[in-house]
Parts: sequence; C-alpha cells; structure tokens
Amino acid sequence: MNILLGVGGSELSYYALSETISRADEAGDDLTVAIFSSEEAEATRDEIRERVEARLAESGFEADICYVEGDQPGGELVELAENGGFDRIVLGGGKRSPLGKIQLGSIVEFVLLNAQTPVTLIR
Repeated sequence: MNILLGVGGSELSYYALSETISRADEAGDDLTVAIFSSEEAEATRDEIRERVEARLAESGFEADICYVEGDQPGGELVELAENGGFDRIVLGGGKRSPLGKIQLGSIVEFVLLNAQTPVTLIR
C-alpha cells in the first residue's frame, strides 16, 4: 500500500507519524510524509522536517519527504493523494470537546470531506 501522511507540526501529527511508521513497517507499506504549515502549530517547516527525519532515523524506516505548498494545505494534500497514486491519506488530529464531541482542525476537516482517497484519522 502507498501511504501519504500529512504532518503539520502538532503533537497529534507527530503521534500519527510514529503510529504510521510502525504500521507501515509491519505491513511493508511505502510511506511519503507531506510536511505542511498549520495554524495549530508554531513550528516552522524546517523544524517539522527535523523531527520527522529524527523519528524516521530512530525507527530505521525509510520514507520519502515532501512539502505541501500554498495557502490551502488540505486541498494540496487531496490533490497530491489523487495525482500521486496514493492508496490512503493518514492525518493526526481531532480532540474531544468538554461535551464529548470530536473537534477537527480546518485542514483535517477539509481532507475528510473532499478526498476521494480513503482517509485514516489518528487520535
């Protein structure tokens, strides 16, 4: 399976990175990590890349890394998945409100609502 993982610098996206690396390693999947800027995180793209590379090195897993450009990272992720022949998009995100309802960030919500490719949300 060819997996596209979006990492925007939030702690949930780093958790999704770790989980996805483990799963891809076990299943023999190919992984591409798409780094994007998110309003939910203050990290720069270079800082995000450093953490991604460190986690990959720590696990001994090889993955391609690319950047998602533009003002609409959700749309770019959807387009990249469709044009790149990916079988699944993986994103970290979503938290529970005090009333127990799931709250999604704008990028995750856009991808979930617009992707033709199956999406896995890791929380």
